[in-house]
Amino acid sequence: MLHPNRSERSFLGIEQIISLGFPKAFFLALVVLLGLSQAVYGAEREVIRVHDGDTLKVKGDSGELTIRLAGIDAPEKSRKRSGPGQPFSQKAKEYLADLVLNRSVDIREYGVDRYGRILGIIVLEGNDVNLHMVRIGFAEVYRGKPAKGFDPAPYLHAEREAREARKGMWAQGMGYVSPRDWRRSQRLERASPI
Repeated sequence: MLHPNRSERSFLGIEQIISLGFPKAFFLALVVLLGLSQAVYGAEREVIRVHDGDTLKVKGDSGELTIRLAGIDAPEKSRKRSGPGQPFSQKAKEYLADLVLNRSVDIREYGVDRYGRILGIIVLEGNDVNLHMVRIGFAEVYRGKPAKGFDPAPYLHAEREAREARKGMWAQGMGYVSPRDWRRSQRLERASPI
């Protein structure tokens, strides 16, 4: 099925590719494959700032980019400078900073969120940092609409194990509030006239 915003003329059929001849068809395939590998794995970038347990800033050849760690949701910091955030929000931020700050990472990109941040899996020395944050109990699996192409299965498994072992934020037991519910309660609190 064609995407509704694309013209049928923008796609090359197999007959058209074959008619290009081997050298041109090979070159076209090489360009497509290199383009896909760049989009999925990207260039190495240096982490220059950690905003919280699921957002950071990187610097690369094209400038600075804000990355929202795809598929995870870490405890929320307070929107006020002096206000308390969620339990474990500072620990999650500090742990992520200790792990990646001033280090070169790869980013597997999954699009852009509504705030213009790149959704990505951070890869450090071949390891999925997003998944690691869930495994150690400093993030849960994001409960909103998943990024296109993102597979949450290993993250859900890691979350279940961390919760059962009461790692990190899961040590709160029944007192645990998901970041999504905490954000909702903060919005309601700000909206209610007192």
